[in-house]
Amino acid sequence: MAEQPIGAVDRNLTHLPDLEASTGRVGPTRLRMPIYVDLLPPCNNACPAGENIQEWLRLVKAKDDLGAWRELTRNNPFPAIHGRVCYHPCETACNRIELDGSVSIHSVERYLGDLALENGWQFTPPAHRSGRRVLVIGAGPSGLSAAYHLAMLGHEVEVHDSSDLPGGMMRYGIPEYRLPRDVLDLEIERVRALGVTFVQNHTVNDLLEEQQKGNFDAVFVAIGAHLSKRVDIPTRDAGRIVDAVSFLRGVASGDRPVIGRRVAVYGGGNTAMDAARVARRLGAEESIVVYRRTQDHMPAHADEHAEAVREGVKMNWLRTINFVDEGQVQVEVMEIDENGKAVGTGRFETLEADTVILALGQEADSGFLRQIPGLRFDGDVVQVNPSTLMTDVPGIFAGGDAVPSDRTVTIGVGHGKKAARVIDQWLSSRPIVESPKHDLASFDKLNVWYWGDDDRRHDQPELDVARRQSFDEVVGGLSQEDARTEAWRCLSCGNCIECDGCLGSCPEDAVLKLGEGLRYRYDYTKCTGCGTCYEQCPVHAIEMIPER
Repeated sequence: MAEQPIGAVDRNLTHLPDLEASTGRVGPTRLRMPIYVDLLPPCNNACPAGENIQEWLRLVKAKDDLGAWRELTRNNPFPAIHGRVCYHPCETACNRIELDGSVSIHSVERYLGDLALENGWQFTPPAHRSGRRVLVIGAGPSGLSAAYHLAMLGHEVEVHDSSDLPGGMMRYGIPEYRLPRDVLDLEIERVRALGVTFVQNHTVNDLLEEQQKGNFDAVFVAIGAHLSKRVDIPTRDAGRIVDAVSFLRGVASGDRPVIGRRVAVYGGGNTAMDAARVARRLGAEESIVVYRRTQDHMPAHADEHAEAVREGVKMNWLRTINFVDEGQVQVEVMEIDENGKAVGTGRFETLEADTVILALGQEADSGFLRQIPGLRFDGDVVQVNPSTLMTDVPGIFAGGDAVPSDRTVTIGVGHGKKAARVIDQWLSSRPIVESPKHDLASFDKLNVWYWGDDDRRHDQPELDVARRQSFDEVVGGLSQEDARTEAWRCLSCGNCIECDGCLGSCPEDAVLKLGEGLRYRYDYTKCTGCGTCYEQCPVHAIEMIPER
């Protein structure tokens, strides 16, 4: 074998065992034995909605798209939405990122979601009804998720919401170029078809009275963070300053406000990026994001920032707005001190801006809950048991933006699912028990020689930047062929793929194949404990344990 050049990377990812140093392989007495195991894939572990990602990817590989969609929607009823707006932490956790890039899980999810809409696939209603009634406050992602899961569990569900149409921030906060409204409407209609009742344009002022009048057995509070945080900025023309939530909500409702040629957006989160990109689509020739820290500190996701820059949005780092005058904005130059805090320098600059959009964060409108004895609050959010999402008042649960957590669509959907299952247990007086998780299937446990490392990730088609002057959707979907190929990139971490590797490698014929989908079992009367099956298993679905 030729010597490797200095600095070369060793691509021999699976090394042969050292027969002289290893013990317990073969001997007169078997000291260890193999067992089949199921480990937790890192994608499943990272999914806030609790999807069994590996399983629905397996079904896509098997060309069973309907089965994959049904498996996916057992946990998340909105794949066409999530395939577009989720920030896919599953992909950050994906083991394949160590080889040639993570599996594009969100794009395959979107493929299934769009396919379901095209074919009119519907949820199968439950065979039995519980006779119990549950009130959901808020028709955003968390409330809609809870309504779906409660309905599938046989409960009667009413959703009370203050807006004209259901969807919450998915409708009134996420721009159409990211989430087309026909997609949102169709996925919500599937929930309505389960018998869920929506009461729109209805603001709840007294929750206990609402619960009593409707004879509801339990309540899930899923109000969104629709209130913009305010900051006092001296100005001679307050009409030139608008908050980002109201701005985005108005545009989503069909308004086309006059914002002028130059717009300054104050903030560094995802809402700021959306506001800046929407301003460009409304005709602003110059859209500038003003943020008091640096790019490394900004809370906006990297993809959101990158897309904003591609569309011509400019970034003005280390600046704070301290005065707004007619067509001008005075900003103070900041610097990061030794403690990582942004501090003023006393130096000032002037920017030209016809409109200033404040995107400094949002708060939940939880004031109506404060009259309920026993509830505890942390600022604008309600304190709950993180394992059950129940408040200190029995029968009142809360999730999504209403509780302490990151505020994303996927986290909200996960809260809705968890709350629905706990509410179901609580209504039937069953003990609330969390199922233990399997051990994590980390990259070092895999024998990735089986998969190779030259199958590159498929990119989704995108609308050319020059054509992004309307609210047409920017990112397209994968073809069936590309979605299937992308699903095949999954390494199936920690779970048997029936590759027959153990069957073929066993020198004692101790592995018995049970048939398609049934995996294998060991004949321990023949097994010597050599570990050959364990050492070759590509997905680490076999463990060696001490002899029992």
